[in-house]
Amino acid sequence: MFDRSKDARVRAAAFEWLQSQIALVGDVLPWALLLHGFEFEGQRVPLLSQQGIFKPAILEIPLSIRTSPDGRYHDAIRPDRLLEYSYRGTDLGHRDNRGLRAAMAERLPLIYFHRVGRGRYLATWPVFIVGDDPNRLVFSVAVDDISQLEWSPDSAWTGGENPDIRREYLTVAARHRLHQRAFRERVLDAYRHQCAFCRLKHDELLDAAHIIPDTEPEGEAAVSNGLALCQLHHAAFDRFFIGVRPDYVIEVRPDLLEEEDGPTLKHAIQGLHGRSIAAPRAHELKPSVELLTVRYDRFLEVATRP
Repeated sequence: MFDRSKDARVRAAAFEWLQSQIALVGDVLPWALLLHGFEFEGQRVPLLSQQGIFKPAILEIPLSIRTSPDGRYHDAIRPDRLLEYSYRGTDLGHRDNRGLRAAMAERLPLIYFHRVGRGRYLATWPVFIVGDDPNRLVFSVAVDDISQLEWSPDSAWTGGENPDIRREYLTVAARHRLHQRAFRERVLDAYRHQCAFCRLKHDELLDAAHIIPDTEPEGEAAVSNGLALCQLHHAAFDRFFIGVRPDYVIEVRPDLLEEEDGPTLKHAIQGLHGRSIAAPRAHELKPSVELLTVRYDRFLEVATRP
């Protein structure tokens, strides 16, 4: 018989532990930490494993689902603004697939792990399995707000009014956050965790800048559309104080080259003029020449304005 009380206490403890780890190390969590997990009533509870659908030994029903943007399985936004999560294989009766159906039937919250870099994951919780499509071999997944949920050992997790509307909004917002953070991690990895302009190497001060903004059709979240930049140079690049030619050489706007305004302008901006960026080593990760050309033309338009 399903032990609802124990299940609820373990899930609540898992959510609290995740929150404490994010407060300590940030929202990108290492594989080893998640694999080790936490202790509950004398038993170690890992939060994931090599399997995408994971059930720790202490539970009867899965605790987490995991996805990788370049893996065999992938998530997608459905027309109804929910996530899709692929079955384990093609066997409808596989124990992992049965486990997610049980989570849906019991209305149990899970943790959604999204890989954003090698051995690094973003955790989103709670998520709920809200649909099952055996013809397409996918489950529907919705993100919810933990603060809106209530639980007790003897009842299902419930909470708030209009949960479907809330979940649609939160699911879309969560997916955008996950993919943007994955973009940042991939770009920083490609640039060896240093600013492409000044070589600053502190991740806390580094951003993944888009060459073409992600609000435009060409502005996809690909490494070839990104530059790892410190926050100062990201702002200067976005505002066309600085441009990058298609041959990867930095140019500073002419009016700024003539300006006198202290050491920051002199060394951090003017000093970049004519230098080459620190580009990724792998050819496929280097900035797209076509995208840089589009961006550089925009820079010249600003630079030549009277």
